[in-house]
Amino acid sequence: MADIVKMLGVVFDNDSGSGYSSGEVVSGHVLMELSAPTRIKALKLYATGFGRVCWMDGSGSQSSGALSIFQLRNLSQCSEEREYLRLSETLLEATAGDDGLILEAGRHEIPFELELPQRPLVSSFSGKHGSVHYSVKAVLQRPQYHDLHVCRELLIISHVDVNSPELVCPVSESNEKMVGCWIFASGPVSLNVKIERMGYSKGEAIPIYAEVENCSSRLAMPKAEIYQIQTYKTRGKTVTHKQVVASVRGSHVPSGCSVTWNGKTLKIPPVSPSVLNSDILKVEYCLAVIVQVPGARKLKVELPVVIGTTPYSGFGSRSLGVISGFSTGWLPLTLPDTPEAPPSYADVVAEEELEQRRPVVSPPQWTDVPERQLDGWAFPYIQEFRFQPPPVYSEVDPNPVDGRSVFSV
Repeated sequence: MADIVKMLGVVFDNDSGSGYSSGEVVSGHVLMELSAPTRIKALKLYATGFGRVCWMDGSGSQSSGALSIFQLRNLSQCSEEREYLRLSETLLEATAGDDGLILEAGRHEIPFELELPQRPLVSSFSGKHGSVHYSVKAVLQRPQYHDLHVCRELLIISHVDVNSPELVCPVSESNEKMVGCWIFASGPVSLNVKIERMGYSKGEAIPIYAEVENCSSRLAMPKAEIYQIQTYKTRGKTVTHKQVVASVRGSHVPSGCSVTWNGKTLKIPPVSPSVLNSDILKVEYCLAVIVQVPGARKLKVELPVVIGTTPYSGFGSRSLGVISGFSTGWLPLTLPDTPEAPPSYADVVAEEELEQRRPVVSPPQWTDVPERQLDGWAFPYIQEFRFQPPPVYSEVDPNPVDGRSVFSV
């Protein structure tokens, strides 16, 4: 009889992978295929969400390889759990006093709708020492049989708007260090870094403005990296996991030289958005510009970055700075559809000025010059033509060649 239920599944109407957020309705169908008529007690749907963190804390937790018996005895498990979502809905149920509800053989599609709460939900995430996981589970209850259930992961996205005022302000930082020490010091290396704003979305490129000045006697090698910082908390203890998700290298800086990054771009990979609304798990990002000097500790500047879900819709700080220099208002972003014809010479020059520039040439006596060289009155006509207005511009040739119209003047 267990083979009567050939298939049990959950299908979401939104299967694009974009996920759901607070206040939205999760809709779909529970699919069920039966090989014969069967009697059921109920078909129920549950939506749950939990945040869990867990790691081993002790003297041997950071060591590599096999742990000794003494290290194993000093290990302790740190764990914590939070419930973020719990919803339920009964899709089918037998009435009181009945032995059950009979479903005919074949394929059944039972629709459902679950409205998520309006309060902010923590985004789905899976990390090194913890995760935030949501799921939708369908449970089929039958008389005299064990319950059948199927579970489907539910992707939850807590939207972070990168257009908020605190995320569109520029961020800058500087640092300097002396290479060597005492009598072996070779000179300082300084680093200044600036980004136009703090908030970005995945797939966007971060323009980096930096200046590296190498006054030491060694070669400096700059690079930029984006770090993902996972922070887990439980029972007053905290553990952090830091990993590089994107990087870009710059040109070497020789001794006594400086290099400027005028908007060097670093693209954000498809990573999870920042998780900032959980008390046991946080996901943060930072942009680090690092200058490596052989034989010395690296020079580093870190700037906080928030990875959001809403794309940036405004102008960057550079664009605002350029546009603010114009007092006449916003610059036009489009060109006119049909270009206007250029004005003629007579339109832009006053008639009085045109008459003043027109030379008055009296017919000379060409007694000593052969007529074949100047052709009589040709020379004064050439001088007078220099000050005549150009012909009127026209887009259509008044005298088409072979029936074809061409642009002409």
